[in-house]
Amino acid sequence: MDSLNSLLDGFGTALTPVNLLWAALGVLLGTAIGVLPGIGPAMAVALLLPVTYGLEPTGAFIMFAGIYYGAMFGGSTTSILLNTPGESAAVVAAIEGNPMARAGRGAQALAAAAVGHFAGGMIGTILLVALAPTVAALAVDIGAPDYFAIMVLAFIAVTSVLGSSRIRGLASLLVGLTLGLVGLDQLTGQQRLTFGSLQLADGIDVVIVAVGLFAIGEALWVAAHLRRTTGEAIPVGRPWLAGSDVRRTWKSWLRGPVIGFPFGAVPAGGAEIPTFLSYVTEKRLSRHKEEFGKGAIEGVAGPESAASASAAGTLVSMLTLGLPTTAVAAVMLAAFQQYGIQPGPLLFEREPDLVWGLIASLFVGMILLLALNLPLAPLWAKLLRIPRPYLYAGILFFAAVGAYAVGGEALDLVILLLIGLIGFGMRRYGLPVLPAIIGVILGPAAEQQLRRALQISDGSVTGLVGTPFSVAVYSVIAVLLAWPLLKRLVGRRRHVTA
Repeated sequence: MDSLNSLLDGFGTALTPVNLLWAALGVLLGTAIGVLPGIGPAMAVALLLPVTYGLEPTGAFIMFAGIYYGAMFGGSTTSILLNTPGESAAVVAAIEGNPMARAGRGAQALAAAAVGHFAGGMIGTILLVALAPTVAALAVDIGAPDYFAIMVLAFIAVTSVLGSSRIRGLASLLVGLTLGLVGLDQLTGQQRLTFGSLQLADGIDVVIVAVGLFAIGEALWVAAHLRRTTGEAIPVGRPWLAGSDVRRTWKSWLRGPVIGFPFGAVPAGGAEIPTFLSYVTEKRLSRHKEEFGKGAIEGVAGPESAASASAAGTLVSMLTLGLPTTAVAAVMLAAFQQYGIQPGPLLFEREPDLVWGLIASLFVGMILLLALNLPLAPLWAKLLRIPRPYLYAGILFFAAVGAYAVGGEALDLVILLLIGLIGFGMRRYGLPVLPAIIGVILGPAAEQQLRRALQISDGSVTGLVGTPFSVAVYSVIAVLLAWPLLKRLVGRRRHVTA
């Protein structure tokens, strides 16, 4: 009841004309910035941090929240229409969204993503209000063996369900893990795969890898086949979701937050893991499994809902513990410190107007995001009317601009092209792209958690399974690995019996 009363007071703060203006401006800026490949929500918030020096804290954080959610949806827009993720959380949207767009259903994919963001954000924020103290306490109790187990589960899950074979999925994962090794060893400081280049000491940014594998690889693949096919524009199709689409997606919209919110609240990879796991879940539960990989709308709705709920989950640890679990949360933590405010257990007592005004603004931002992007879905989809030679030339340009904006180094453009060639080769030989992205994103973090777990257990491998949570996760992994074999054995026995 106290939380409900505080939330009502927060709406009184968030619904003032000035704060409504900041929320709308944040959503608009976030969507516009998110559409640019390489410039995700973290960079958007970081770029606007100096601009907010003259703002009072509540208005600044309300605008930051709008930018966060808006940039996540903007990243999904380019991911769906152009197969070019604006940020790592939008990678999964390309798997089913882009085939839908190429089949003339881009507007439906965007609408499913917009409603998914709305549903996930709303449910996630409600859970933030109701469960913040409990989830924060659970996050404190989870240790290095548990985080490593979760990441191994993500590796196994994507290599098992994507691509034409597990071997190809594993090969793709190894490509990603290798790219993730580039840079300095986090514990010893030793250079790995840098070839003596100081510019590679910080590693390869995941955005450059995602844009290279998806955008550059796709553009090169299309260019290689344009000689044999005509470069016709892709039809836009109907602008709204049909009743059959809604019947297929409403459960996905509701399932996404169940996966996304808990993962957002613990430092285990931000929105990437829950979006991957949501996709796997939707593929397992769908009655239209044959459509996956060819444009299944559930594969867009579920992950986008999970990503939005995960964004609400990240605020749990940041506000109650001062623990940033994503790059955006880290930048927002720096913004709190800029105003002389320290997030933690006492924040709700010391700054109730700011905290509850920020939480209430999340509800307002979700409504603004839906109101803005549903009418714009047909307009965004008209990008596909551009003939493919010009469209992919534009993609190459914006991909290069986004990659250069990440670090401001000419070497980033060379790396982008090399990774694009790897992406082209993966398409040529039927390797799924997503496991490689997962390897880059989670590989370094998995290595760090593995080392921590082994240090805690004095090098004993049993330390990796020393908690009930890790045992439960490894049990799920064992089932995933054994299931195809068991299925084959059961099929043989039935065949012999028959």
